[in-house]
Amino acid sequence: MNAQDLKNSILQLAVQGKLVEQRAEEGTARELLEQIKLEKDQLIKDKKIKKSKPLPEITEDEIPFEIPESWEWVRVNDIFNVKSAMRIHQTDWQSSGIPFFRGRELVQLIKTGNVDFDIYISKELYEKNKEKGGVPSKNDILVTAVGTIGKSYIVKGTKPFYYKDAYILCFENIANIYPEYIKYCLDSPYMQNEIHRDSMATTVAQLTIIKAKEMLVPFPPLEEQHRIVAKIEEILPYIDQYDKAYTKLETFNKKFPEDMKKSILQMAMQGKLVEQRPEEGTADELFEQIVAEKAQRIKEGKIKKEKPIDFVLSDEIPWDLPENWKWVRFRDITINRDAERVPLSVSEREHLEKKYDYYGASGVIDKVDKYLFTEDLVLIGEDGANLLSRSTPIAFIATGKYWVNNHAHVIECCKGVFIKYFVYYINAISLAKYVTGTAQPKMNQARMNGIWIPLPPLEEQKRIVAKIEEFLPYCDQLIKN
Repeated sequence: MNAQDLKNSILQLAVQGKLVEQRAEEGTARELLEQIKLEKDQLIKDKKIKKSKPLPEITEDEIPFEIPESWEWVRVNDIFNVKSAMRIHQTDWQSSGIPFFRGRELVQLIKTGNVDFDIYISKELYEKNKEKGGVPSKNDILVTAVGTIGKSYIVKGTKPFYYKDAYILCFENIANIYPEYIKYCLDSPYMQNEIHRDSMATTVAQLTIIKAKEMLVPFPPLEEQHRIVAKIEEILPYIDQYDKAYTKLETFNKKFPEDMKKSILQMAMQGKLVEQRPEEGTADELFEQIVAEKAQRIKEGKIKKEKPIDFVLSDEIPWDLPENWKWVRFRDITINRDAERVPLSVSEREHLEKKYDYYGASGVIDKVDKYLFTEDLVLIGEDGANLLSRSTPIAFIATGKYWVNNHAHVIECCKGVFIKYFVYYINAISLAKYVTGTAQPKMNQARMNGIWIPLPPLEEQKRIVAKIEEFLPYCDQLIKN
């Protein structure tokens, strides 16, 4: 349960009369309602408010849950005068004067306690509307009514302001009702469900005056309202503490599987994940075979003689390796097949039969009716933000029949290099120092050729991959959970 769920549970208990005990000496809500009615009748008589149309009687079918005997179900307009503002036209907006609230400003005020004003109305217009329809007063409750609906704010009564009609409703506190209880009531799951029920029938969510007036409120005696609010505010700091602890735990739970995955890969590439076996030979012996293989293919004209690496980082070895391993450069154990890739534009592809995978920098981006490659090769993103952000794997294995565009390097691993081991390593390391550009990151062939790669004997490569693939599902399961 997160902090918001816990808070919702507390508020729901509060509005059901289960958060504090009931006390007979505090009277009943019925007695309080009689007082409120007398005050409203007097205000109507004095022509300070208009007489409202009678609201429908509350039926048994409407009552959502049981409340204590000393409480009463009331409609919002039984205890407040629900209204909206006088119309303010955009032509009346000014750069100074009396602050003017739209829904967004009110939401900001509720969230932060402060608001950045950029719309005002004149003092003259404010006074005119105050005379005609009234303005928000201390202890009135404002409720957002369009878009983000149901957010409530108790007016502090310190500085004058006005608000946008229909977008904000004013629960005018004409009978001096304790607003804090009503505020928490409005925030409760019950009232939020009522506010949002049927609100999406239009394109934009809306809380109308009619609906607001008719909403049911569980109403306790006044003293019990005060005790409910006191108990809520006693509990809230503990919920805040719980929220911080819960957030830390959630962060840890999310971070731990990824950190565990990184640790597994790091141990694998340092020769610490599986034991070394003398009978499997050495990387030096394997490397001699790789060099001989490449020399033979050059002799046969199958590949071109390679130019010297023109990008070499510091010769500092990244970390110590087992004695039977060897540090090699990327180019030492691979054959670049970039010259065979061919880009196809969107217009060229849109009329083709969707049959074979069409690869880009981050994987399959389309399908085409022809192919360039038929063997298992490694594709490595050449450009794009993913080179630095690593939101998706940089290196991946392409199989079957497929096409590759010019945004992915096409790499063949030499015999003696287990393709999965090679891919795991490329995806495990940071490539930032091999990447040029920031607006459009790019890893060209020359820089890629300079990447250091730890090379174990072939059989050990296979055992490393098997162990990685034994462990990683557990990490993935932790991430899902």
